Amino acid sequence: MRLKDIVGATAQFIIKVALFAFLIMYIVKAATAAYDYGYRVFTEPAMAFGDGRIISVSVAQDASALDVGKMLQEKGLIRDGRLFMIQEFLSEQHGKIQPGIYDLNTNMTAQQILEVIAPEETDEEETQE
Repeated sequence: MRLKDIVGATAQFIIKVALFAFLIMYIVKAATAAYDYGYRVFTEPAMAFGDGRIISVSVAQDASALDVGKMLQEKGLIRDGRLFMIQEFLSEQHGKIQPGIYDLNTNMTAQQILEVIAPEETDEEETQE
């Protein structure tokens, strides 16, 4: 009976160590993925370098930042539509995306795209309001 207790305790210890190791590996992997995604929010490069190519896009009247991001991803202007939504939320252009047709280049970063599709108000526009 004593041998059974030792084997049972040893098996229980091994299972606990394995579960703890799995949990640590999962936390490290999740933290690394979160860090990489967060890092990309501020450092995401353009899709192309050099001249790139011009792509016309149409932004609808009621399009959200996520809708615009998905459309830009489908057109090959950005890598991740959800990342674009976060970039728009954290930018000065938050909530200022204007409907219309825009000519965008694949060598533009997400911030440059936002500056085109969500232009800041000029002094003249501010005085009219």
